[in-house]
Amino acid sequence: MTNCLHNHSRWGEGDQTGAAGHLLNQKTTLSALGKIQSGEIIDLSHTIEMGAPFMPPNQTPYIISSSATAKNSMKIREKMGAKNKVGANLERIEMTTHVGTHIDSLGHFSIGEHLYGGHTIEESVGDWGLLQLGVENIPPIITRGLCLDLSRLDGADCLEAGRPITSDDLKRAYDDHNITPQKGDVVLINTGWGKHFMHDNAKYISGEPGLNEQAAIWLTQNDVVAIGADNMAVEVLPGTNHPEVMMPVHQHCLAEAGVHLIENLALSEISERSINEFCLIMLPVKLKGATGCPVRPVAVI
Repeated sequence: MTNCLHNHSRWGEGDQTGAAGHLLNQKTTLSALGKIQSGEIIDLSHTIEMGAPFMPPNQTPYIISSSATAKNSMKIREKMGAKNKVGANLERIEMTTHVGTHIDSLGHFSIGEHLYGGHTIEESVGDWGLLQLGVENIPPIITRGLCLDLSRLDGADCLEAGRPITSDDLKRAYDDHNITPQKGDVVLINTGWGKHFMHDNAKYISGEPGLNEQAAIWLTQNDVVAIGADNMAVEVLPGTNHPEVMMPVHQHCLAEAGVHLIENLALSEISERSINEFCLIMLPVKLKGATGCPVRPVAVI
């Protein structure tokens, strides 16, 4: 992104909620809920567990350890006078919030010193997390979800690492399924790369097929509130102009357009069943100051 225009005129300087905060409303919620016919729920997330893939050096793995066990807590309470053998189990979890299926906050990426909404890294990034644009600003999302299965574009069951998905690819997918873009959509891209998640993690993080910058711009211009994929970064890695330009889709979506990215999605079932349009429900955890959080998006059909 060599000539990035940092334009915040749409929702004004100081905005923290981006597209989701301005394009989602009671109408989009009711319209999405109206698409439900059977009430069946399809989980679009992976289980977060020890060994889940992560991208070093900035990301750290999911680690869980017991901080209290029923056996030990019973002994402690018995010494306090308890007669009813009351035990409790507790754990401690350590991880970056970008492990497993998660959503990126608008403060996750910058363009130079600038973040979304005219915020700067100087005023918005502290020693204890984000002071602006944290994940707690993402509203509950109940809207129309679209799943575009592009995994077989090149004839195999999975696109290859470094394969860019273009705006023309997206337009053809919309046309093939007679889909018209709507304000407030969440668009999920199945590349097939998700088959490597927890099966070949080294390959999964070595690169990936994904959106190029122009494809992302086409989606944001059509007023999506979030874009997701079955890979680590939504965007193609390595990028078209790597290493001169890195992570341009993140820069455009998060820092320019105010559109969230959802990564490490589980899209094989919904794609195999050719379900392209559905009610999407996703409630981000309000972790104050976090650049992302685990999510469990579901398609209700």
